Amino acid sequence: MALLHRLIGRGARLYWRIRRPRTLGVRAIVLDPRDRIALVRHSYIDHWYLPGGGVKKGEGFGAALLRELREEVALTDVRVERVLGVYHSRKEAKDDHIVIFVVRTAQDQAAGLRRADLLEIEEAGWFALDALPDVSAATARRIAEYRAGAMGLGEW
Repeated sequence: MALLHRLIGRGARLYWRIRRPRTLGVRAIVLDPRDRIALVRHSYIDHWYLPGGGVKKGEGFGAALLRELREEVALTDVRVERVLGVYHSRKEAKDDHIVIFVVRTAQDQAAGLRRADLLEIEEAGWFALDALPDVSAATARRIAEYRAGAMGLGEW
């Protein structure tokens, strides 16, 4: 199944090179009561990432964030603390704008982190901020900005 998702991802990237769409996305720095961060590893791409995804037509950023957290890692009771930043990416030939939120889970939600989308998400887990797995470069930058107390803005 992972091979199928990788092939679909390659097809999508080819489509994006031709069409060059403008897309909107959300991701979250999700923290539990012990200040561990939730990360996911997708079936179609290497490295660990912040959970999140695309904003659907007619959907707001907040609604997209809550939907993505529910769909990817089965979290339904989160509290948004702030917006970390707004970023722009031209990777994959898209004109992508990504809003990163900082959110907290309740005590009982922390134990409930799991991969809700069994096709898209290979693994989901909590990690100490000083003991991260092999995260993507952009994920590492967002976590560093959060840890420094900075507001992010600019290139992904």
